[in-house]
Amino acid sequence: MSTALAIVLLGFVLGMRHSTDPDHVIAVATIVSRERRLGSAALIGIMWGIGHTVTIVLVGGAIVLWSLVIPARVGLTMELSVALMLILLGVLNLRGVVRRIGEALPATGRPAGGTHVHPHGHGDYVHTHPHGHAPDSHGHGEEATPLGWLDRRLGRPGLYRGARPLIVGVVHGLAGSAAVALLVLATIRDPRWATAYLLVFGLGTIAGMMLMTVAIALPFAYTAGRVPLINRYLGMASGVLSLAFGLFLAYQVGFVSGLFAGDPRGAPE
Repeated sequence: MSTALAIVLLGFVLGMRHSTDPDHVIAVATIVSRERRLGSAALIGIMWGIGHTVTIVLVGGAIVLWSLVIPARVGLTMELSVALMLILLGVLNLRGVVRRIGEALPATGRPAGGTHVHPHGHGDYVHTHPHGHAPDSHGHGEEATPLGWLDRRLGRPGLYRGARPLIVGVVHGLAGSAAVALLVLATIRDPRWATAYLLVFGLGTIAGMMLMTVAIALPFAYTAGRVPLINRYLGMASGVLSLAFGLFLAYQVGFVSGLFAGDPRGAPE
């Protein structure tokens, strides 16, 4: 029992190390690129870790307790979901950077009456039409936009934006649960101790990701109000990195590991 307990406690340290995997770091860096407060960044890390832990415990626990076998094609599909998530995060992040750059450019094409034409945004929604900054010269109300429509039906934007790291963590947990569970099975034969290991591993991942997101958010938070140009470059870099790594991972899963072929060979190394 003492050996099993030591292995379970080691799971906390390994969970913290697991939070530094490249796909995890890139995904969280893309999410926190817009954060201006370290407290919000820490919360994002906690939510990501919770989502990751839920799927690790549920899927991994099922493998440990009932000796479920995950087919190679299903495992690769889970890995592909992570790649698609990284691509989506990168595209959304780059879109937001382009929107902010467009808003910062000098206005052009000024019609009569003090209005002008340039791209502008309502939250995450960006479009172009003649408008001015006087109360009666905008052209439409804030609520007459797609984002306004979503806000009225889904509640405050913070609610569903806050769920984003949780969803990303769930997807990453699906991709990694089989490998973690099989590693535990090879070390701990008692299903109860193996399940305890998964729980402690998840707690370590939560703690590690919280620290990781705070560290990543530091340059974004510092440059947001002091050096906006550097902040935009950092945001663009995180978006490009997420998009590029997502495409690379999709290629590895689809072609190198054979998901799109007739002989899938398991998760990519």
